[in-house]
Amino acid sequence: MGYLNNSTVTVDAILTKRGRELLARGRDEFKITQFALADDEVDYDLYNPDHPLGTAFYGAAIENMPIVEALADETQMMKYKLVTLPKGTARIPVVSVARSSIELQANQSTIITPSTINFSGGNRRFGYTCILSDSDVCDIRATKSGLSGGVSVPQFIGDSEAAQTITVSGIEFEITAKEHLDSDKTATLLVIGNETGGRQSISITVRKVQTPTVGLLAQ
Repeated sequence: MGYLNNSTVTVDAILTKRGRELLARGRDEFKITQFALADDEVDYDLYNPDHPLGTAFYGAAIENMPIVEALADETQMMKYKLVTLPKGTARIPVVSVARSSIELQANQSTIITPSTINFSGGNRRFGYTCILSDSDVCDIRATKSGLSGGVSVPQFIGDSEAAQTITVSGIEFEITAKEHLDSDKTATLLVIGNETGGRQSISITVRKVQTPTVGLLAQ
């Protein structure tokens, strides 16, 4: 969802499949009960405390910036969510995973548990969303779930990748490698904080299956 311009309150929204179903039913079934705000398009470097016209114009350049319209690819929207932090907070929440890369053998599994630093209790309610770029490389499932119904699940929209992408939400996740006989395979895992925003990207490599070779017996 995005503002059509910065002078009215009219918004341009793209509904999810579920949202369209509820809207089509009528009978007041389509109700917006929760929403999130973000400032992805704002360049705060444009704030100018030295503006010659005074304090009312310090943020003029920011206020006149074009506002992005709604985009169907949610992985490219709301990267920088607005959150209410305790007074005196000096650092923004950061999504953290213990490792930036994972290497697995065929059928091997590993567990990842994202955390949020600089913000006590961050993302403990609705957890995290993990988007695996290629289901041909490995599988992913949530081993511990957060609360459901309070967060939309981003879906990657692409020409060829959409059918291979896996998206799950939870608190803890298990990644299981698939077998590859011809070559090593790689994928990317994007971990997003459902409440605070923020994200971390993890590279995944699955090694090909090593098949033993048997030499020919001398005749």
